[in-house]
Order: sequence, then C-alpha cells, then structure tokens
Amino acid sequence: MNVIFTCGGTGGHINPAIAVANSLRERHPDARILFIGAKGHMEEQLVPEAGFELKCLSVSGMSRGKNLGAVKKNIKAVAQTVKAVKECKKIIREFGADAIIGTGGYACYPALKAGTQMKIPTCVHESNAMPGLTTRMLADKVSRMLICFPESAKHYKHPEKVETVGMPIRREFVYKDKAEARRELCIGDELVVVSAFGSLGARKMNETVAEMLCLEKADDFPFRHIHATGKFGWEWMPEKIRESGIFVENCPRLDLREYIYNMPTVMAAADLIISRAGASSCNEIAASGTPAILIPSPNVTDNHQEKNARVLVDRGGAELFLEKDCTAQSLYGTVKTLLADQKRRERMTMALHSDVILDSADRICDILEELTHKS
Repeated sequence: MNVIFTCGGTGGHINPAIAVANSLRERHPDARILFIGAKGHMEEQLVPEAGFELKCLSVSGMSRGKNLGAVKKNIKAVAQTVKAVKECKKIIREFGADAIIGTGGYACYPALKAGTQMKIPTCVHESNAMPGLTTRMLADKVSRMLICFPESAKHYKHPEKVETVGMPIRREFVYKDKAEARRELCIGDELVVVSAFGSLGARKMNETVAEMLCLEKADDFPFRHIHATGKFGWEWMPEKIRESGIFVENCPRLDLREYIYNMPTVMAAADLIISRAGASSCNEIAASGTPAILIPSPNVTDNHQEKNARVLVDRGGAELFLEKDCTAQSLYGTVKTLLADQKRRERMTMALHSDVILDSADRICDILEELTHKS
C-alpha cells in the first residue's frame, strides 16, 4: 500500500495526518508513506521528526482582500497552484500512490486536485465544524469527505460521501488517568486551572490572564494555575506580573511557562482549562473530558473557532466567551463558579465524552484500506 498524506501550515493540520500515518504504519509495516506540504512551514520540522518522507512545494494561500496587493497575491497563488498540480502528478506517478488523503490547509490542494484528475482514490479530513475554502473547493471531487463533528454533515452537498470519523489525536489525551497525572506532576487534592492560547501566545488574552492573576493574588491564590504564555508572551509577561507584585518563584500555586510540552498529562490533571477553540484543541478537550472555558480567536478565516466552540457549548461541555467581551473580572468569576460546582463539572465531562470518537485514526485507516481495495 502506497499512501500520500498532504497537509500543511499549522499543527492542527499536520498532527492529525501524522497520527493516521502512525496507525497505518502499525497496521502495514511495509506500507510506503509520503507527505506533501508547502515550503517554509511547520511540516518541514514536524513530519521528518515523526520519521516520514516529505516533499515540499512552493504554494501560498488566497487573500480575501479586494485591493491591488490582494489581487497580485492571488494571481501569484493561482500560478503557483497550477505549477504545483503538475509537480504533484509527477510525484504521484513516481511514488505509485494507491490513495491520497489531505488534512487541511491550502498546501493540500495541489496533490488532491492532481489525484482526482488521475482517478486515484482521494479523501479530505476537515477538522473544523465549518468547511474551509480548500475543503469547499474539493468536497464534490474527492472520493470521501471525512468530518469531525456529525453536526457538520449538513454543510456538504453529497451526504453519501460524508463520514464522521472524529479527530485523530495523541492517545495520551484519551487514556491518561487523572490520579496518575497528578502524581506525575506532584499535585495533591488542590483545584487546578490550565490556560493556554497557542504556541505563539495571544497578546490580548495574556494581558487578561495577567490581570486575573492579580485577582487570584488578592484571594490568596485559591487554586493552582498553570499558564502557558506562548513564544511572544514569554518576552514580556513574566516581567509584567512581577511589576504587579507577583513573584512566580514565591508562588507555589502559580506555574508560568512558555509552552506546555506535556499537555496530555497537564490536561488530565486539570479541573478546568481555558483555551482557544481551534479544531485540535476542541477535540483534545473532548477526548480528555476536561471542562473548558473557550475563547475563540477573532483573527481566523470564516470565524471557524467560534463555530467549533459552539459545538462543545451546545453539548454542555464548555462555557464560551468572545474575546471582545472577556475581562479579567468576568473570566475569574466564571472560573470560581465552575470550580465551586463539582457536580456541574462532572456533567460537563460526561457531555464532552458523549460524542467523542476515540478510534478516529483507526476509522480513517479503515477507509483508506477500503478505497485502495476498491481501486
């Protein structure tokens, strides 16, 4: 079996592809696997680190602007895409692909477009509740459309092609035990809140959390708070909270980090998480069953983070704040209310677990096997 995975741009597109590729390699140790991505993006680091071959092309996304700069950008993007489709056809022929799967981002369009033109079985995995531009352009042409949320099926014209498979995530998010996680982190019975807003950090939300830490200090830190500042937040946030009279080294209940590398363990230990609402984050939260306060990024295409968040909110597993309405006082008040209501948090955990698909990677492997067998 020779399978091409195509993805790029963000970890939310790349990590699910790697999870499926790992499952496929476990099932078929002799399978040949190739990744196709875009030059200059995260896949150039993440895919080789996972042990897979990667070929990168020069492609760029489309602009939704209407000014001259946007028009020039789009002309260049179209020219790059046409060239990339031709390059992908050559790669596909030389590799002898039996199937091609894309997991999102404009980087996956050329390989999937080439595959459909060459009559090779193709499928797209859409991680967001609402289909993105690339998915909308390919949904009618690919062999199978794979979605995370059953609520998303209504957005596609051909229901016979659509299958709900969930989001492939690291197994630790599913099977990490709370008591075991707390032992690993040397945490006792205290309440634990985790907050994180992406690997780069979100300035507005970091500022809100910095203000919230002052409110926690006034209450003598009623819970343990683990906060990831992100790369850019790490440059200013430690000094900002120091100026507020909060010295991390003297606050055993405050754990300030640039990035949370052991997130499955930290999330399993937590009583509550405050997070953005990217597809990966929402699905990791659902898999772990950690009650959540979601604050979608307002700076994403088609406002897809808010739509992701509302899926979990409607199920009863999360609270939602829009960033423009989120103050330190309102956020802290909601945190205290949820921490004081254990029964409510238990219901939130049950709601999160109610529709989560734990065998997503295996389901996608089943579909790849079916497509390659049919072909």
